[in-house]
Amino acid sequence: MGQLTLVIGNKNYSSWSLRPWLVLKQVGLNFTEIMIDLGTPNTHKEIRHYSPSGKVPVLLDGDLTVWESLAICEYIAENFNSNLWPKDLEAKAYARSVSHEMHAGFINLRQQMPMNCRTRYPREGMKPGVQADIDRICAIWRECRQNYGTRGEFLFGKFTIADAIFAPVVSRFITYDVKLGLIEQDYVKTIWSLPAMQQWIDAACLEPEMMYF
Repeated sequence: MGQLTLVIGNKNYSSWSLRPWLVLKQVGLNFTEIMIDLGTPNTHKEIRHYSPSGKVPVLLDGDLTVWESLAICEYIAENFNSNLWPKDLEAKAYARSVSHEMHAGFINLRQQMPMNCRTRYPREGMKPGVQADIDRICAIWRECRQNYGTRGEFLFGKFTIADAIFAPVVSRFITYDVKLGLIEQDYVKTIWSLPAMQQWIDAACLEPEMMYF
């Protein structure tokens, strides 16, 4: 293993990049960061210099390349910090299931409420299908907190990959002022108040790049 480098997109917009970045920060790993502006004609070419998929994020560990956000998180868990998944078999299975569900689904939410950390659009984006996505996410959070998270503030008590996977949703819920129940509100506060999350948000607010969806 060599020097870790994480290639990411704009912090204000790249929800996929936030996830492994937050994991790396939470476990205290030192890494170099390369940011590629996602809104230029050369974006794809620049990313392809690091990743065969032409998408961010990408983790470079010496000569080894890992792309795709969940794969990067799994790589970090396997090689640097095994505590990134719950130890209990049932809790771990549930954490992986909801992480993959988030990673692969909720298209309406993604399309109608794109991540934008530095702006507020209260109650915008509530198009058909979005509320159903929100309801499912809230149900996941409640089930995790009530069944597995009673010994801490995170979905499974301690911080896990599942929290990183849902971190961009927390940002979206704040940006679009999504109405939540008490359990979900407390969880949003937990993620939003993380020093690493605030570091990401602060950097996003300083970015000059503008993208339009």
